Amino acid sequence: MSFGVVQTMITTLRNNDNLRSKRQKFKKRYGRNISIEKPEYDFPEATPEILNEIRKKMKKNNQILWLKVIVLTLLILSFLVWITIK
Repeated sequence: MSFGVVQTMITTLRNNDNLRSKRQKFKKRYGRNISIEKPEYDFPEATPEILNEIRKKMKKNNQILWLKVIVLTLLILSFLVWITIK
C-alpha cells in the first residue's frame, strides 16, 4: 500500500545524489574557486550598558505590540458582538 510512497522517496533521493555529483563536476570543470573558509568579522564587544539599553527598547516595543494586539482584539470582538446583536 505505501510501497509507492517509499519508492518515490528512494527515487527522489537517488536523483538528488545524481544532481549533486553533476554540480561538483561542473564546478571543477569550469574552474570556479569557491572558498570554504569562513569570513572573520570584527564585532564590537557588548557592554552591560548597551545590553541594558537594548533590553529596555525591546521591553518597550513588546509593550506597544501587546497594546496594539489587545486593542485590535477588542475592536474585532466588539464588532462581532455588534453584528450579532443587530
